[in-house]
Amino acid sequence: MSFLLIAVGLVGLLFGGEMLVRGAVSLAKRLGISPLVIGLTLVGFGTSTPELVTSIQAALAGSPGVAVGNVVGSNIANVLLILGMAALIAPVAADPRAFRRDGGALIAATILGVLTILLGTIEWELGLVLICGLVLYLAAVLMIERRDVEAGRLVEESETLTEAPGGAAVAFLFFLGGLVVTVLGARFLVTGAVDIARSFGVSEAVIGLTLVAVGTSLPELVTSVIAARKGQADVALGNVVGSNIYNILGILGVTALVRPLEVPPEIARFDVWVMAASTVALVVAVVSGWRVTRTEGAMLLAAYAAYIAWLVLQL
Repeated sequence: MSFLLIAVGLVGLLFGGEMLVRGAVSLAKRLGISPLVIGLTLVGFGTSTPELVTSIQAALAGSPGVAVGNVVGSNIANVLLILGMAALIAPVAADPRAFRRDGGALIAATILGVLTILLGTIEWELGLVLICGLVLYLAAVLMIERRDVEAGRLVEESETLTEAPGGAAVAFLFFLGGLVVTVLGARFLVTGAVDIARSFGVSEAVIGLTLVAVGTSLPELVTSVIAARKGQADVALGNVVGSNIYNILGILGVTALVRPLEVPPEIARFDVWVMAASTVALVVAVVSGWRVTRTEGAMLLAAYAAYIAWLVLQL
């Protein structure tokens, strides 16, 4: 029964997240919201909604290991698995100017996330600090990036997923329906994952780092693969970088506001450093030639396989 709940939950997160983004992007365009705002907020928040809802559900269910592991594991999977897979499909080019800004924000967010997790308990005050960091980042980008080139790049990002059909009313129904399906999917996934962890004696942190993290990263995986196959591999990079910033500053912050989080010791000892190393690997791969090559993509995937193997050996 637990595996069935997980399967239903993963399907709900995948389709609910896609419906939510389609509806949000379509509704925003029909309301005349600029592509810049759509790309920075709706697409970024939309593809990270499964992580947000799942972490909140896990925190409310008294499973902080799943909540924290979901954020840390998702950031690891985004870089090593998703970016690695996208780079294998097509080399991922980077805009130096944009990456200096967003990459710098990712480094700052990662450092802040590591320090927060090492404290052992993430209280609501720390959650508020993380959220303020996200607000400042978005405000700075909106103030700086007003040029047509950047707007055009974000139009591509928002169009990677097909818009909802019909008018504004249909778009709103897509958005609302996607949100409901995502919430239900997250509930099923958390319930099934926690049941499996307890029945097999596996820590909730490991379940959060692996099964839940990869499951909630499905929207990013789908978006990045579609972008790479369409020849828009640079969108995959923006998707990963933006999602990781949102995960640390937004999702960890909002979840801590909802309920203080006790960080599992194993995450503080090892996994958070893997997350930091993944960020360093991303930055090095990009700035070495302003593109992530197929060889570097294969190396990222190999690193993820090694990480999962290490987790399995610890069971």
